[in-house]
Amino acid sequence: MTSIDQIIDDFAFMDDWEDRYRYVIELGKALPDLSEDKRTAENKVNGCASQVWLVSHTEEGSDPLMTFEGDSDAHIVRGLVAIVLAAYSGKRASEIAATDVIDIFNRIGLVENLSTQRANGLRSMVKRIRDEAARAAA
Repeated sequence: MTSIDQIIDDFAFMDDWEDRYRYVIELGKALPDLSEDKRTAENKVNGCASQVWLVSHTEEGSDPLMTFEGDSDAHIVRGLVAIVLAAYSGKRASEIAATDVIDIFNRIGLVENLSTQRANGLRSMVKRIRDEAARAAA
C-alpha cells in the first residue's frame, strides 16, 4: 500500500482535479479486495452513500497497534478508503485517536472537490476509525 507521505507528495505535483480524481481511482484499484465474509452489516460504515466496509484489527496492550482493511463498491470511494487506511493503518491507537485525517484531505485539496454525500461519507469513515482507536486506547 502507498504511504500517506507518498500520497501527499504525489498530490503536490497535480494541478487539476481530473488528475487527482484519476489518482484516487488508481489508489482504489491497488487496494486489496475485502473478502465477502467481511462485507457484513457490522463492518458497514453508516453515513456513506456508497457501500463502505471497514474491518479493524487491534493488538493487545494499553496503546495497541491497529491495522485496518476496507473496501467500497464505488471506484472513487474505494480510493478515499485507500487514503484513509494509508493514514491510519499500522499506527498506535492513541495516535489514530488524536489524528484527524480530514486535515490531510483538506491540505491535498480533495474535500473541496468531493460531493456533499462523499464528504459526509469520508467523515463517517474517519469518525468510526477514530472512535474505535479511542476505545482501544482507553
